[in-house]
Amino acid sequence: RERFEFGGRDVASWFPRHMAKGLRQMRLALRRADCLVERSHIPLSGRNPALQEALGIRPHVLVLNKMDLADPRRQPVSAGAGPGGGSAGVTGSPVPVPLQVVPMVARLVADGPRYHRTESSEHNILVIGVPNVGKSSLINSLRRLHLKKGKATAVGGEPGITKAVLSRIQVCEKPLMYLVDTPGVLPPRLGDVEMGMKLALCGAIRDHLVGEDIMADYLLYTLNKQQQFRYVQRYGLGQPCDHIEPLLKHVALSQGRTQKVKVLTGTGNVNMMMLNYPAAAYEFLRDFRAGRLGRVTLD
Repeated sequence: RERFEFGGRDVASWFPRHMAKGLRQMRLALRRADCLVERSHIPLSGRNPALQEALGIRPHVLVLNKMDLADPRRQPVSAGAGPGGGSAGVTGSPVPVPLQVVPMVARLVADGPRYHRTESSEHNILVIGVPNVGKSSLINSLRRLHLKKGKATAVGGEPGITKAVLSRIQVCEKPLMYLVDTPGVLPPRLGDVEMGMKLALCGAIRDHLVGEDIMADYLLYTLNKQQQFRYVQRYGLGQPCDHIEPLLKHVALSQGRTQKVKVLTGTGNVNMMMLNYPAAAYEFLRDFRAGRLGRVTLD
């Protein structure tokens, strides 16, 4: 397919109340922040311009997540971290991301004006990003690395775990640095449906709000467009396919995704085993997110 038909679908209105509340809390927390650390799965679609507009007057560090799943042939290009910003987690970087963050933040804070906080020696960092992008995981990994302490904030594999701006969490002693976890916030209106679909594939929007079937179809379109054909071997296909139905059939057969269905006949009800296509679509998405379909960069 040369282009993907979204069929008039619109995923641009998913903005739960806790997101609007979270954005208000972040604006208040900004007064005590010396730097912003933005976490993102994908370099362009994974960033919220509303966050940058509301909070972008501080030094800004962009930390790209899931780099082990990114296509090394496609170097990530972002729209820029922001005023006085930097980036960490670029493909091919020899230093692990957690080791880069604290020195980079310390340098940006030292080089920039701190306004009414000049007399304070501590660093207060606001961690921002769209839902389910690994903000809490980043805080916990920095805490383990620099303080040898256990996790201080809850993490989960779906959006919406953090619903409010939390208290400060110390992650380093020298320099004295505190990070503040924040809820993931999507724009109240996404730029276009394709951007929303990319965010959904990365888990920033709950699957059932978009539909696993349309997400699986868009994923197949993306894999074919990028010449990523590992799915052919994984699901026992003879060749790449352009339509989602035969792929889901092979996924269901290879993964044993079946369901019992009651069929009304002339002689009574009969239970039949049928292929479970919704479960197959979810399996396809899960394989992609786990990197079993190859390394893919959506932007």
